Amino acid sequence: MQCRFCKTELKHIFIDLVNSPASNSFLTEEQLNEPEIFYPLKVYTCPKCFLVQVDEYKKSDAIFNSDYVYFSSYSTSWLKHAKNYAELMTERFGYNQSSLVIEIASNDGYLLQYFKEKNIPVLGIEPTVNTANVAIGKGIDSVIDFFGVRLADELSAKNIKADLLLGNNVLAHVPDISDFVKGMKIVLKETGIITMEFPHVLQLVNNNQFDTIYHEHFSYLSFHTVKNIFESQGLEMFDVDEIPTHGGSIRIYAKHKEDSGKTVSKNVQALLEKETAEGITRLAYYENFQQKALLVKLNLTDFLITQKRASKKVAAYGAAAKGNTLLNYCGIKNDLIEFVADANPHKQNKFLPASHIPVRNEEYLKKQKPDYIIILPWNLKEEIISQLSYVRDWGGKFVIPIPQLQVLH
Repeated sequence: MQCRFCKTELKHIFIDLVNSPASNSFLTEEQLNEPEIFYPLKVYTCPKCFLVQVDEYKKSDAIFNSDYVYFSSYSTSWLKHAKNYAELMTERFGYNQSSLVIEIASNDGYLLQYFKEKNIPVLGIEPTVNTANVAIGKGIDSVIDFFGVRLADELSAKNIKADLLLGNNVLAHVPDISDFVKGMKIVLKETGIITMEFPHVLQLVNNNQFDTIYHEHFSYLSFHTVKNIFESQGLEMFDVDEIPTHGGSIRIYAKHKEDSGKTVSKNVQALLEKETAEGITRLAYYENFQQKALLVKLNLTDFLITQKRASKKVAAYGAAAKGNTLLNYCGIKNDLIEFVADANPHKQNKFLPASHIPVRNEEYLKKQKPDYIIILPWNLKEEIISQLSYVRDWGGKFVIPIPQLQVLH
């Protein structure tokens, strides 16, 4: 296997989570009696460019199909983040009715709706039909396709180019990251700006976030590596922010290398130095991650078995992709966790892949009154604990499994 950026041979295993189905391949009741397809989930570190990456066992067109169940608008904190972003970009860069904002992986229009409210023209690019149709229903122009050089050339030929080209949590999802970045250069106006947000591999390692590894995520990114990838396609970083979303992400700002009208912020060098000091450009930094994940597995399974012996009822909240990675790596089934509640109706009355834990609505949780609720999307724990504050009325407790097991009394 070769690095998907620099083509160096990959031998250094970052972590091996063995086998699991695709994290968003929820099952109907009828499918419970059918065979499931499991794919290896092994992650490597490139010794040259330090791109942490999974082999492409699950093809992207099979993951992002017409039954894709992730809709961005079901998280209130994520909507707030999107609205704040639109305010920040409009204020900083002065976008108006003559601008064009293009979002790659625009999902259900969760973000572009806030630019549209300001009468700023928008275009969404989204490969999943069902989520894109929701955006179209909101009046957001959308192209239903995968983004890369091919689509960028088609848009450019129609003189469709972006003043602001953005993508939140998409850079990690693309199998050919060089083609993707090259496409962005093609569709960006001469003075245009790119912003991309993605989970920071520094946070993944330091905070034991191994559950963010799944087949939809082909890459786990540092600023150092992303900067090199963008530079290889003629794009230059001129600013970067560290932001709290998804357990710790970074937002990069890029421009054409030929665009001399933007000053490079001190943040760029500061973050590169921070990563270097942490050891991100040394292979030793990526070692021993397997042991950290194993400790979580042992602690969580011990906790669940103890509660089962004590006849306690354990449920979960948030049928998130990261939760499926955690449950499947730990070998947890529906005998230890009775159900998972989720606000997304597209997931309700289905079953989690491999574990076969049923997904229910919040009313079901209220009726069942579990003793413990494991918060699977721990990055949204404040939002969820506030939303489910009534759980404490019956003595229920919240459990956070990562970075280490925590029972909140």
